[in-house]
Amino acid sequence: MSGADWIEAFLEMMAGERASARNTLTAYGKDLADAQAFLKGRGVDLSNAGPEQIEAYFAALSDRGMSPATAARRRSAVRQFYRFVLGEGWRADDPSRRVDAPKKGRPLPKVLSRAEVDAIIAAAGARDGAQGLRLACMVELAYASGLRISELTALPLAVLARDPAYLIVKGKGGKERLAPLNDAARAAVKAYLEVRKGFLPKGDAANPWLFPSRSKAGRLTPRRFAQLLDEAAADAGIDPARVSPHVLRHAFATHLLEGGADLRVVQKLLGHADIATTQIYTHVAGERLREVVASKHPLAKK
Repeated sequence: MSGADWIEAFLEMMAGERASARNTLTAYGKDLADAQAFLKGRGVDLSNAGPEQIEAYFAALSDRGMSPATAARRRSAVRQFYRFVLGEGWRADDPSRRVDAPKKGRPLPKVLSRAEVDAIIAAAGARDGAQGLRLACMVELAYASGLRISELTALPLAVLARDPAYLIVKGKGGKERLAPLNDAARAAVKAYLEVRKGFLPKGDAANPWLFPSRSKAGRLTPRRFAQLLDEAAADAGIDPARVSPHVLRHAFATHLLEGGADLRVVQKLLGHADIATTQIYTHVAGERLREVVASKHPLAKK
């Protein structure tokens, strides 16, 4: 079998056993194809490359001016690929094992204050008619439950038709988790449902999505929601560059920690498999708390 055959088998495993999303599979495919092309220029491929060739590829990623995040993802793809190959018994060694990944700082997530989130929700709701009710509903849901944009736009109507106190969300890898709904989010959903039929594609009364649209997918796209959110941010006097659907998820996590929530609880609410992913929010919350102490504590004022 060639390296190309091994890549195909690896991607099939990712799709079948790990239920990886299409975008994830596409990214892994591109990363491994990049490694394969580099190695081909040196007369080898992924199936017979030695540690020296893999080390040269990893070094070349930085030399090519690639962003640290992209280079790290490509290194990770190669490492995971060889772990799979080793497990299948196709090679007796892992040529990527001896190569140390460079340490890189992880950027802190952008965070909005509670007042800024309130201002965006108010600006969204101030839009005319049904458009405003829909956008306010989406922002309320994203902030109240920490939903990913893909989870938000893929919500079926059935899960909210009976005014539930929480949602059962299917996240990455098909894993389900509970996402709470506060009173404000439930009220926003109720108001939006009264005008939802105005967004239905013509002749599609049975559309199953909570946020239907006339797009090919039959529901509002993540890209369109991001555009509408930018407009609401601008209306609220907030730089749209600081705002995105994922920033609302960051705000959800950070504000929970600032309010005293347990890190493990926040991990479950976000659907993170590894608590290390959640821990980055402790740094953001910590900075905010230090600012409060520095500006509000009586000794600090002296």
